[in-house]
Formats: sequence, C-alpha cells, structure tokens
Amino acid sequence: MSNALKEYLSFCQNRVERALENRLPSELLLPQKLHQAMRYSVLDGGKRMRPLLAYCTGKTLGIDPEALDGPACAVEFIHVYSLIHDDLPAMDDDDLRRGKPTCHVAFDEATAILAGDALQALAFEVLAHDPTITATAEGRLKMISALAKASGSQGMVGGQAIDLQSVGTKLNLPELENMHIHKTGALIRASVTLATLAKADIDSAVATKLDHYAKCIGLSFQVKDDILDEESDTFTLGKTQGKDRDKDKPTYPALLGMAGAKQKAQELHEKALESLSIFGKEADLLRDLSLYIIQRTH
Repeated sequence: MSNALKEYLSFCQNRVERALENRLPSELLLPQKLHQAMRYSVLDGGKRMRPLLAYCTGKTLGIDPEALDGPACAVEFIHVYSLIHDDLPAMDDDDLRRGKPTCHVAFDEATAILAGDALQALAFEVLAHDPTITATAEGRLKMISALAKASGSQGMVGGQAIDLQSVGTKLNLPELENMHIHKTGALIRASVTLATLAKADIDSAVATKLDHYAKCIGLSFQVKDDILDEESDTFTLGKTQGKDRDKDKPTYPALLGMAGAKQKAQELHEKALESLSIFGKEADLLRDLSLYIIQRTH
C-alpha cells in the first residue's frame, strides 16, 4: 500500500467510524437489544472498503468529504446488513465475522435478522434526510434509486441467490463473473455512483469511466477474496478460512487454478487503470486502491 493511500485510508476509517456512530441509534434507546446488535455489527470492524471508495472518488472529483459522509454510511449500512444475513444458519451459517462472533451468535437469530432489516432501512433514511448531503432533491432521489437497485434482486441480493443455488455446481467463467458482478460488485459500484451523484455538474463520460473502474475492482476484489480463502488463515481473515471450499462453492481458484486466478486479478487491475486514463494525479488514490485490492492479505 502506498503511503498516500495508507494515510488517506486511516483518515477515511476514522472519519466514517465517527459518522457511523453518529447515525446509528443509541443502544440506550428502545428497543435496546436491537440497537445494541446494530452497533455491535457496524462499529469497530472491517476494512471500510466501500466508504473508502466513495471518499477516494470524491477526492478525484473535488468533492468535500463532509458531503460524502451520508452516502459512505448508507453503503456501509447496506454492506453490514448483508453480512449479518449472509452469516445466518439459513445462509452461510458462519460463527465468525470481522474477528468476533457473528451477530446471531452474539445475540440470537431473530435479533440478527431484525438488525439487518433495520440497517437496510437506515441506509435509505440517511440518503433521504441526512443534512450533510449537499445534493439536490433530484440528486438524493437518484442516490436512493442507485443504492436500491444495487442492493436488490438485480444486484447484491440477486447475486447471493445465485451463489446459494450454485453450491455443488460447476459454473463457467461468464457465469461466475455474472454472479459476482451482482453479489460483490454491485455495492462496490454503488459506492462510486453515490459519490458521482454528489457532484451536480459531473460529465456523463467521466461518470461512465468511473463506473467501469468500479466494475473492474468489484470483480478483482472477489477474485482476491477467493484466493485469500485458500491461502490465508482464519485469524488473519477474521472469518472462517476455507469455508467456500468446504461448502463446494464455485470460486476463481477452483475454476482457473491459483495461478490463473492471480492472473485474472492482475488483468482486472490493469483494466481498472485504463478506465482512469482520462484523469491526472487527482485519481492516484483510486489507482493505488486498485493495486491494494489485489495485493491485500486480508
């Protein structure tokens, strides 16, 4: 990781942590157990990759970070809701997430379901009403629409459905990419889209290039996740290592081999950089972030 990205990552993590805490209901507010579960799952954990992507996009476009606090929180609330539900016994049935017991283990299954539901609703409440968002009413509506599409049956939830249906089956490369464009990539693309929508006068060609960049790193992020699931360990990952293999899920290493999966990640990184060729140094953080995604160790 470059020094510039390391410094900005620290800045963004600290910033979004405060923003998330300020937008979550107090655990003293009724119903207390539900709010405790929401805060337990959201705070003090994760790489905050999606908020970081929103802030880095904003920096490229010259947007004040404060104007992106709401969108960054909204996309993270959706992400955490998806993790809570993915970990449930009816889904991936996992006991460890971000280095600590999953929500349904720490609380109970019903509370975990409700915590995910509440975080999903909170994401859209933030986009609709957060006072730090400077976008027009039309801009807010476009943000809400973009996040809804990225989160639903044509996005993340649809990808998860395909994932569950694909256990024990053999997918070809286009089928595997389609699954992950939805399951992982949709919310990563939404992180960039929400940032571009915060800039009222953005050129459509610029927005298109940034969206293609996000599509590429969304796939490379998943390829690297699949690689780490094979090569890393539970302590480093903060979640159960080898779970995809044990469940006989289709992965990039299983389809392409480990060397082929690593080559695929590199190719996606290069395509992401091509998408940024219209920018100068103002996009260096996005370039560094793409490289970090394929070089990370957890």
